[in-house]
Parts: sequence; structure tokens; C-alpha cells
Amino acid sequence: KSVAEKFSVIFNLACPASPPHYQKDPVYTWETSVLGIRNMLQLAELQGARLLHASTSEIYGDPHVHPQGESYWGNVNTVGVRSCYDEGKRAAETLCADYTRFKGVDARLFRIFNTYGEFMHPDDGRVISNFCVAAAKGTPVPIYGDGSQTRSFCYASDLIAGILALARLPRERYDGPINLGNPGEFTIRELVTVLERITGKKLSTQNHPLPLDDPKMRRPIIERAERILGWQPKVQLEEGLRRTYDYFAAEIGSLA
Repeated sequence: KSVAEKFSVIFNLACPASPPHYQKDPVYTWETSVLGIRNMLQLAELQGARLLHASTSEIYGDPHVHPQGESYWGNVNTVGVRSCYDEGKRAAETLCADYTRFKGVDARLFRIFNTYGEFMHPDDGRVISNFCVAAAKGTPVPIYGDGSQTRSFCYASDLIAGILALARLPRERYDGPINLGNPGEFTIRELVTVLERITGKKLSTQNHPLPLDDPKMRRPIIERAERILGWQPKVQLEEGLRRTYDYFAAEIGSLA
């Protein structure tokens, strides 16, 4: 189909990103990633537009290499319950690379590591929103597994700054996928401690079984983003988590 408007940049961020949401309809999730990026690449080719595609740290799977740099190919279960998202994103990267090599499209990949901030959905299903909602409601904080697994949390404004820096980068300077994330690494138990400092109260916890294929470790190497984009995250976890908790507390208070 033709598009009447002329534009120069496409940002493709379409896909549910939390396990409860993307596992609800795994076929739709995979099709959103793969068929969606195919449509956007065709549009970019037609318009001569620059395409920025949101990939994910999930392409590294449950990594055997830690921390994760862009050259690591990952450890992903192709037939697991998370595969619809992981493999969909990996296939999307392949399409972007092939459209760049064979069709000359200016397609750029950024790999997002756990991002959080205000305006997340209360039922998002990821750890930050789960913890903030539970703390605001005064219910037990849900911990999956023993809480020793690690994550690296990037505040939303930092991620946006990285995406925009990549969008403005001259084409000749882009040389492959770029990790965008905060390299600060925390166990899930440590996250509870940070939230306790913010709320000023002792939080009770409730353990649940660890989901299948849940990564045990996650931390980005961001040397490429620092070198090519001049980008580093500015908002550290305690500051960002405070803003996020205050948002959820206000939202939940308004519904009481």
C-alpha cells in the first residue's frame, strides 16, 4: 500500500515486551516482530527512510557469556515458552541486516535492556512494576526463584536519549547492533532492599517458582554506545525507582 506522507525516519518499537503479555498469544507476538519489521523495512525502502528497530537483550537468552556485548550470539531455546519473543526479535534482526546488505536500506538495531519508569501498566508483569505495585498496596513483593538472578535497569529517559542519538548518527558511523542499557547490575533481592530505602518500610516477600528459561544474569556492555553515540545512562537505580514508585503510589491511591 502507498503512503501519502513523506518521512525520513521510522521508529519501530511494536511488540509486547513482558513475558505475561507476549506469552498470552505467542503466534501474534512472533508475527508482530517478524511480519511487522518486514512491513516497516519495505516502507523504509520505498521512502528512502532511516529505520530504527527496537531489539532486546532477550536475544542473548540465558547467557553463557557475562556481561553481554553485541558480538555474543546468545543462548536461546528455540522451542521454549519465551521463544516467540526471543526468536521473533532475532529473526527481525536478520531481516534488518539483510535489507541493509542486499537492498541498501539504512536499518539500525538497538538492543534494549530492562527499561522502567513512570506510566508503566500496573499489570505489566515485569519486576519493577510488580515490586512497586505490591509496595504501594502493602501486599507481599513477588520474588520468582530465590532472588539471586540479576538484572540491569535502565530508566526510560536514558533509553530515549540513546535512541535519538542513534537516529541522528551519520550512516557511515553505524557498524551494527548497539546495546542500550544501564550496566549497573542488581540481584532481585537487592532490588527489594533499594525499594525498602525508598519507601521507608520493611517489605514482606513471597516466593514463586522461577519461570521456564528465565535468564539468570543480565548486564550490558555499553562500550559501543559510549564510543559511537557518546551515550551513557544518567539516572541511577535509586533515583529512577523513586520516581517510578511515586507514580504507582499516586495511581493506586487515586483508585482507592
